[in-house]
Amino acid sequence: MLETIVLIYTLYTLLRIYISVMQVGFLSQERAKEAIILSDTKYVIAANYAIAKERVALVEHLVDYLMFLWWSFSGFAMLSHFVGLDNSVSSSVLFLFGFVGINFLVGLPFEYYYKFKIDKDFHFNKMTPKMFVIDKLKSSALFIVIGGTIFALLSWIVSSFDSWWIWGFVLLFAIAIAANVLMPFFMGLFNKFSPLEDEELKEDIISMMSKAGLVSDGIFVMDASKRDSRLNAFFGGLGKSKRVVLYDTLLDKLNKKELLAVLGHELGHFSHGDIYKNIALVGVLLFVAFFTFGNLPDSLFIQMGVSPFAGAKIAVFMLLLPLLSFVFTPVMSAISRHNEFAADEYGSDMSSKDDLVSALLKLVTENKAFPKSHPLVIFFYYTHPPVLERLKELGYDEDKIREKTTLKKEGIFAFVDDE
Repeated sequence: MLETIVLIYTLYTLLRIYISVMQVGFLSQERAKEAIILSDTKYVIAANYAIAKERVALVEHLVDYLMFLWWSFSGFAMLSHFVGLDNSVSSSVLFLFGFVGINFLVGLPFEYYYKFKIDKDFHFNKMTPKMFVIDKLKSSALFIVIGGTIFALLSWIVSSFDSWWIWGFVLLFAIAIAANVLMPFFMGLFNKFSPLEDEELKEDIISMMSKAGLVSDGIFVMDASKRDSRLNAFFGGLGKSKRVVLYDTLLDKLNKKELLAVLGHELGHFSHGDIYKNIALVGVLLFVAFFTFGNLPDSLFIQMGVSPFAGAKIAVFMLLLPLLSFVFTPVMSAISRHNEFAADEYGSDMSSKDDLVSALLKLVTENKAFPKSHPLVIFFYYTHPPVLERLKELGYDEDKIREKTTLKKEGIFAFVDDE
């Protein structure tokens, strides 16, 4: 059984590596071609940024694979020996904290490198090392409290029920729904949210929400600029907790009409019930995952050098979940891309196609997005359609898909002259 899983994981890793290699080659070739959307210099810089991230991702794939092999053949055995198992809920929770903690420490250098090397080199990162550490301490404290509670409940379920996978699914699916409801609260632990002060803009946003039938608990500006210069806006929360959130960077870079077009797009997601569709998709993934990994034979755990107690079953579930998620990814990505096209149509109807086109052109520029990707990357990972396809759907002439306006010299392009 273990040999079969290792073979499948090996093929999964090779496919991920192949996709990344193809992406690097594709970007390198496209970088030398005539620029679109961006000016020539900015086009090359955006390509360089995408290539730099993909090359680090290649190393991540290899490290992930090595960690999988280590956990499978010796890691679980070493951790169980260190923890000292007694089949109690507390020992299961301690075992799971060890599993998650080791993986966290292995992945931390990559996160730091992305933020303070790549993003810094391309003039995006505004976060200080101190802020990075504080964020990690906050998220770790939250995980210890919330994650520990979830681990304890799940460990109790595994220990108490033969068909534990059914009740485990119910628990995690309920948590997934609760996470959406509580999202504004958790985000408030890391960012400052201030009520939108522009009364005229606020009235226009409220009018748009009224047309869409959305009632929220407020319109807020998030201080995203203290971390980086990316632009975004979203509707957070479920039920009465729904709120409109605008990045302060978005207010700085987009004019009023463009901003309303972006919000119209987000209202499209609300109007079409996309958040509920996404929750349903997560539910399907979780159900299949619990059914599949909740019925693994005890012999597999013996091969891994650990007894099939609750903590080990949950840890193996977490170890193998990326395999199943990867199978689901193309389907979920395709559905998401379809929803994005529909939201674009809704947003353009709420404002105008020209305003949404103008906003997309600025977003792709300010968010360092190279406008092209290898088809395999799009098939597996793109939750949003390529910007060229979105622009074409909105009726923008492909021959005119090139930057026409002079944007502020900030972010990734702060150090280059406009052409």
